[in-house]
Amino acid sequence: MIAIETRHETHIRSAENMKELPENSVDLVVTSPPYPMIGMWDTIFAKLDPAIAQALEEGTARKAFFLMHEKLDAVWEELPRVMKEGGIVCVNIGDATRSMNGRFELHPNAARITEKMLALGLSALPSVIWKKPTNAPNKFLGSGMLPVNAYVTLEHEQILIFRKGAPRFFETSEERRRRAESALFYEERNRLFSSFWEVGGKKQLLSGKNRERSAAFPLEIPLRLIRMFSVREDTVLDPFLGTGTTQFAAAMLGRNSIGFEIDASLVTDLSDTLASLPATSRDSIEGRIARHEDFVKSSKTPLHYRTEAGGIPVKTRQEEGIRFYAVQKTSRLQKGVHIVHHTEYPL
Repeated sequence: MIAIETRHETHIRSAENMKELPENSVDLVVTSPPYPMIGMWDTIFAKLDPAIAQALEEGTARKAFFLMHEKLDAVWEELPRVMKEGGIVCVNIGDATRSMNGRFELHPNAARITEKMLALGLSALPSVIWKKPTNAPNKFLGSGMLPVNAYVTLEHEQILIFRKGAPRFFETSEERRRRAESALFYEERNRLFSSFWEVGGKKQLLSGKNRERSAAFPLEIPLRLIRMFSVREDTVLDPFLGTGTTQFAAAMLGRNSIGFEIDASLVTDLSDTLASLPATSRDSIEGRIARHEDFVKSSKTPLHYRTEAGGIPVKTRQEEGIRFYAVQKTSRLQKGVHIVHHTEYPL
């Protein structure tokens, strides 16, 4: 059986201090930063800059919005240096709606981040609209049934996608092998590479107060993005780590990871989740295989190709190299650094 090891580093400090990361060392960024002008993050932004606290107190919404984004900018400015050529950046962000001083308006976080990424020289790629389920009993904002002062309810977030430089080139035979092993099933590729996702909030890593305070995105989101935009043993960076959902997903999928988080009370929960990695990893693999078997059964045309491992019928030749690696165990190398051991999952 083939075995691999991946390394996962957690740094308890702001990602503005990523300067010790080597140049051209990151293959993929998957992150969800604090959302400017969403009330639950006011405190953390105000601690970073007293001018933000003053703007919020005075009710000068636009000033607060731009000052908050300047704190995020300091992190984005590090990305072109640490990313490899062809590397991908995925940012999960929601716009904000808010009333201050009697004025209701939308604060376009996605547009502001896109503007910054373009200024840094990154290329914008087609993005994803993530429709989130809502349990709100009353969706009406503003004047309800009466025109013209009612407002559209904001029920989605965006996953912005950017690339550094030209498309990634896989030069060596080893790189091409890892890419082939990381292929998606045909039907899986069609589902993931859609511009509209409906993903519920299940399979969070936390519950209770820490989940509410972190607003962690569901595990399915980084799992999808890491499968889509990286290959086995790549390095994934999350500069706003939170509870460690991105690192958990990277470990499941046999990628290395680095995370930065300024709030140490959130990161401590990551260690508690590592014990569940082997079982969660196997469940995920078995789920993918089961969904593919359903596709094979429902296919109206013969599938002429077979995977090299296990001989599973597949739609295209690009799927022949697919292999799965399940987490066998985890071990702590030192404080903030874990090694995850994977073995090939038999097909």
